[in-house]
Amino acid sequence: MEIFTQDGLTFLVRWLHVLAGVTWIGLLYYFNVVQVPAFAAYGDEGKARNISIDKLARRALWWFRWAALTTLVLGLLIIGVTENYMQDYMSDLSTNDIAHDATIFVGMIFGITMAANVWMVIWKNQKVVLANAVNVLGGGEADAGAPAAGRRAMLASRQNMIFSFSMLFYMVGPAHFYNGGAFGENVSAGNAWTFVIIAAVLGAILQLNALGKFGGTAATNKLLWPYENHKNAIISASALLVVIYVLSEIFLKA
Repeated sequence: MEIFTQDGLTFLVRWLHVLAGVTWIGLLYYFNVVQVPAFAAYGDEGKARNISIDKLARRALWWFRWAALTTLVLGLLIIGVTENYMQDYMSDLSTNDIAHDATIFVGMIFGITMAANVWMVIWKNQKVVLANAVNVLGGGEADAGAPAAGRRAMLASRQNMIFSFSMLFYMVGPAHFYNGGAFGENVSAGNAWTFVIIAAVLGAILQLNALGKFGGTAATNKLLWPYENHKNAIISASALLVVIYVLSEIFLKA
Protein backbone atom coordinates (compact mmCIF):
# COMPACT_ATOMS: atom_id res chain seq x y z
CA MET A 1 0.00 0.00 0.00
CA GLU A 2 1.33 3.40 -1.02
CA ILE A 3 0.55 4.94 2.37
CA PHE A 4 3.26 2.71 3.92
CA THR A 5 6.01 3.95 1.61
CA GLN A 6 8.42 6.69 2.72
CA ASP A 7 6.39 9.35 0.92
CA GLY A 8 3.12 7.93 2.22
CA LEU A 9 4.28 7.90 5.84
CA THR A 10 5.59 11.44 5.50
CA PHE A 11 2.21 12.57 4.21
CA LEU A 12 0.37 10.64 6.96
CA VAL A 13 2.41 12.31 9.70
CA ARG A 14 1.79 15.72 8.11
CA TRP A 15 -1.95 15.03 7.94
CA LEU A 16 -2.08 13.95 11.57
CA HIS A 17 -0.05 17.04 12.49
CA VAL A 18 -2.62 19.25 10.77
CA LEU A 19 -5.53 17.36 12.34
CA ALA A 20 -4.11 17.75 15.84
CA GLY A 21 -3.26 21.38 15.12
CA VAL A 22 -6.81 22.17 14.00
CA THR A 23 -8.09 20.70 17.27
CA TRP A 24 -5.58 22.67 19.34
CA ILE A 25 -5.96 26.05 17.66
CA GLY A 26 -9.72 25.64 17.34
CA LEU A 27 -9.96 25.20 21.11
CA LEU A 28 -7.56 28.11 21.63
CA TYR A 29 -9.96 30.36 19.70
CA TYR A 30 -12.93 28.88 21.54
CA PHE A 31 -11.41 29.76 24.90
CA ASN A 32 -10.49 33.29 23.88
CA VAL A 33 -13.45 34.28 21.74
CA VAL A 34 -16.28 32.28 23.36
CA GLN A 35 -15.61 30.87 26.81
CA VAL A 36 -13.72 33.67 28.57
CA PRO A 37 -16.19 36.41 27.51
CA ALA A 38 -19.14 34.12 28.32
CA PHE A 39 -17.84 33.28 31.80
CA ALA A 40 -17.27 36.98 32.48
CA ALA A 41 -20.94 37.60 31.58
CA TYR A 42 -22.08 35.28 34.38
CA GLY A 43 -21.68 38.24 36.75
CA ASP A 44 -22.67 37.26 40.28
CA GLU A 45 -23.76 33.77 39.25
CA GLY A 46 -20.76 32.20 40.95
CA LYS A 47 -22.24 28.72 41.31
CA ALA A 48 -23.21 28.52 37.63
CA ARG A 49 -19.74 29.69 36.62
CA ASN A 50 -18.04 27.13 38.86
CA ILE A 51 -20.22 24.34 37.48
CA SER A 52 -19.27 25.40 33.96
CA ILE A 53 -15.60 25.52 34.91
CA ASP A 54 -15.77 22.03 36.39
CA LYS A 55 -17.92 20.34 33.74
CA LEU A 56 -17.17 22.29 30.56
CA ALA A 57 -13.75 23.92 30.90
CA ARG A 58 -12.19 20.81 32.43
CA ARG A 59 -13.18 18.70 29.43
CA ALA A 60 -12.12 21.36 26.93
CA LEU A 61 -8.75 21.80 28.67
CA TRP A 62 -8.08 18.05 28.43
CA TRP A 63 -8.49 18.08 24.66
CA PHE A 64 -6.66 21.41 24.43
CA ARG A 65 -3.47 20.41 26.21
CA TRP A 66 -3.16 16.96 24.66
CA ALA A 67 -3.88 18.31 21.17
CA ALA A 68 -1.09 20.85 21.74
CA LEU A 69 1.38 18.13 22.77
CA THR A 70 0.33 15.85 19.91
CA THR A 71 0.76 18.67 17.41
CA LEU A 72 4.25 19.40 18.74
CA VAL A 73 5.37 15.77 18.71
CA LEU A 74 4.04 15.15 15.20
CA GLY A 75 5.70 18.33 13.98
CA LEU A 76 9.04 17.08 15.26
CA LEU A 77 8.36 13.68 13.68
CA ILE A 78 7.92 15.35 10.29
CA ILE A 79 11.55 16.44 10.50
CA GLY A 80 12.57 12.86 11.28
CA VAL A 81 10.57 11.07 8.59
CA THR A 82 11.16 13.56 5.76
CA GLU A 83 14.24 12.59 3.80
CA ASN A 84 17.08 15.14 4.00
CA TYR A 85 14.82 17.68 5.73
CA MET A 86 17.66 19.27 7.69
CA GLN A 87 20.34 18.89 5.02
CA ASP A 88 22.17 22.23 4.70
CA TYR A 89 19.22 23.83 6.52
CA MET A 90 19.27 27.65 6.54
CA SER A 91 22.41 27.73 4.40
CA ASP A 92 23.13 28.79 0.84
CA LEU A 93 23.28 25.07 -0.05
CA SER A 94 19.84 24.23 1.37
CA THR A 95 17.85 21.64 -0.58
CA ASN A 96 14.83 23.94 -0.13
CA ASP A 97 14.64 27.63 -1.00
CA ILE A 98 16.25 29.49 1.86
CA ALA A 99 13.09 31.57 2.26
CA HIS A 100 11.24 28.29 2.88
CA ASP A 101 13.69 27.35 5.63
CA ALA A 102 13.61 30.77 7.29
CA THR A 103 9.85 31.15 7.32
CA ILE A 104 9.03 27.69 8.58
CA PHE A 105 11.71 28.19 11.24
CA VAL A 106 9.73 31.20 12.48
CA GLY A 107 6.55 29.10 12.46
CA MET A 108 8.34 26.43 14.49
CA ILE A 109 9.59 28.97 17.06
CA PHE A 110 6.10 30.33 17.64
CA GLY A 111 4.52 26.87 17.65
CA ILE A 112 6.98 25.48 20.22
CA THR A 113 6.55 28.57 22.40
CA MET A 114 2.77 28.18 22.24
CA ALA A 115 2.95 24.51 23.24
CA ALA A 116 5.23 25.43 26.15
CA ASN A 117 2.70 28.06 27.23
CA VAL A 118 -0.06 25.46 27.24
CA TRP A 119 1.72 23.07 29.57
CA MET A 120 3.96 25.35 31.62
CA VAL A 121 1.66 28.35 32.14
CA ILE A 122 -1.95 27.77 31.10
CA TRP A 123 -2.47 24.24 32.43
CA LYS A 124 -0.35 24.90 35.53
CA ASN A 125 -2.60 27.80 36.51
CA GLN A 126 -5.87 26.31 35.30
CA LYS A 127 -5.36 23.38 37.65
CA VAL A 128 -5.65 25.89 40.50
CA VAL A 129 -8.84 27.33 39.00
CA LEU A 130 -10.38 23.88 38.49
CA ALA A 131 -9.52 22.75 42.02
CA ASN A 132 -11.01 25.94 43.44
CA ALA A 133 -14.27 25.44 41.52
CA VAL A 134 -14.65 21.89 42.88
CA ASN A 135 -13.82 23.02 46.40
CA VAL A 136 -16.33 25.89 46.37
CA LEU A 137 -19.06 23.70 44.88
CA GLY A 138 -18.42 21.26 47.73
CA GLY A 139 -18.95 23.97 50.32
CA GLY A 140 -15.30 24.83 50.97
CA GLU A 141 -13.61 28.19 51.16
CA ALA A 142 -12.54 29.85 47.93
CA ASP A 143 -8.81 29.79 47.15
CA ALA A 144 -7.60 33.39 47.34
CA GLY A 145 -4.96 32.60 44.74
CA ALA A 146 -7.40 31.30 42.11
CA PRO A 147 -8.22 34.69 40.50
CA ALA A 148 -4.52 35.48 40.04
CA ALA A 149 -3.90 32.00 38.62
CA GLY A 150 -6.82 32.42 36.23
CA ARG A 151 -5.42 35.75 35.05
CA ARG A 152 -1.96 34.30 34.44
CA ALA A 153 -3.55 31.53 32.37
CA MET A 154 -5.63 34.07 30.45
CA LEU A 155 -2.61 36.24 29.63
CA ALA A 156 -0.69 33.25 28.27
CA SER A 157 -3.72 32.09 26.31
CA ARG A 158 -4.14 35.52 24.74
CA GLN A 159 -0.45 35.56 23.90
CA ASN A 160 -0.90 32.22 22.17
CA MET A 161 -3.75 33.73 20.18
CA ILE A 162 -1.48 36.59 19.16
CA PHE A 163 1.26 34.16 18.11
CA SER A 164 -1.20 31.90 16.28
CA PHE A 165 -1.81 34.21 13.29
CA SER A 166 1.91 34.36 12.46
CA MET A 167 2.49 30.72 13.40
CA LEU A 168 -0.17 29.53 10.96
CA PHE A 169 0.99 31.92 8.24
CA TYR A 170 4.55 30.66 8.52
CA MET A 171 3.56 27.02 8.72
CA VAL A 172 1.44 27.20 5.56
CA GLY A 173 3.39 29.89 3.72
CA PRO A 174 6.68 28.04 3.15
CA ALA A 175 5.08 25.45 0.86
CA HIS A 176 2.60 27.73 -0.87
CA PHE A 177 4.05 31.25 -0.92
CA TYR A 178 7.73 31.33 0.05
CA ASN A 179 8.68 28.40 -2.18
CA GLY A 180 10.29 30.22 -5.07
CA GLY A 181 9.58 33.13 -7.33
CA ALA A 182 10.48 36.48 -5.81
CA PHE A 183 11.29 34.90 -2.44
CA GLY A 184 14.41 32.86 -1.90
CA GLU A 185 16.29 33.44 -5.14
CA ASN A 186 19.76 34.86 -4.52
CA VAL A 187 18.92 35.51 -0.85
CA SER A 188 21.90 35.10 1.46
CA ALA A 189 21.95 32.92 4.53
CA GLY A 190 22.86 36.01 6.51
CA ASN A 191 19.66 37.77 5.48
CA ALA A 192 17.61 34.67 6.29
CA TRP A 193 19.13 34.39 9.76
CA THR A 194 18.56 38.11 10.35
CA PHE A 195 14.87 37.63 9.54
CA VAL A 196 14.58 34.68 11.92
CA ILE A 197 16.45 36.41 14.75
CA ILE A 198 14.37 39.60 14.55
CA ALA A 199 11.12 37.58 14.51
CA ALA A 200 12.34 35.51 17.48
CA VAL A 201 13.28 38.65 19.45
CA LEU A 202 9.85 40.18 18.79
CA GLY A 203 8.25 36.95 19.98
CA ALA A 204 10.43 36.85 23.09
CA ILE A 205 9.51 40.42 24.06
CA LEU A 206 5.80 39.65 23.70
CA GLN A 207 6.17 36.40 25.64
CA LEU A 208 7.96 38.09 28.52
CA ASN A 209 5.30 40.78 28.58
CA ALA A 210 2.52 38.19 28.79
CA LEU A 211 4.35 36.56 31.71
CA GLY A 212 4.31 39.89 33.54
CA LYS A 213 8.05 40.50 33.37
CA PHE A 214 7.52 44.14 32.39
CA GLY A 215 5.45 45.50 35.25
CA GLY A 216 3.51 42.52 36.58
CA THR A 217 0.26 40.85 35.63
CA ALA A 218 -2.21 43.26 37.25
CA ALA A 219 -4.86 44.88 35.08
CA THR A 220 -3.36 48.26 35.93
CA ASN A 221 -0.27 47.42 33.83
CA LYS A 222 -0.83 49.34 30.58
CA LEU A 223 1.60 47.09 28.72
CA LEU A 224 -0.94 44.28 29.02
CA TRP A 225 -3.41 46.05 26.72
CA PRO A 226 -3.05 43.36 24.01
CA TYR A 227 -4.42 40.73 26.41
CA GLU A 228 -7.28 42.50 28.17
CA ASN A 229 -9.92 41.26 25.70
CA HIS A 230 -10.07 39.12 22.60
CA LYS A 231 -10.53 42.12 20.31
CA ASN A 232 -7.24 43.60 21.49
CA ALA A 233 -5.60 40.21 20.97
CA ILE A 234 -6.89 40.01 17.39
CA ILE A 235 -5.60 43.51 16.65
CA SER A 236 -2.21 42.64 18.18
CA ALA A 237 -2.04 39.33 16.29
CA SER A 238 -2.74 41.10 13.01
CA ALA A 239 -0.12 43.76 13.75
CA LEU A 240 2.54 41.14 14.55
CA LEU A 241 1.74 39.29 11.34
CA VAL A 242 2.06 42.46 9.26
CA VAL A 243 5.37 43.41 10.89
CA ILE A 244 6.91 39.99 10.29
CA TYR A 245 5.60 39.88 6.73
CA VAL A 246 7.23 43.26 6.01
CA LEU A 247 10.46 41.84 7.44
CA SER A 248 10.19 38.91 5.01
CA GLU A 249 9.79 41.36 2.13
CA ILE A 250 12.93 43.16 3.28
CA PHE A 251 15.18 40.19 4.02
CA LEU A 252 13.90 37.28 1.90
CA LYS A 253 13.62 38.91 -1.50
CA ALA A 254 16.60 39.40 -3.76
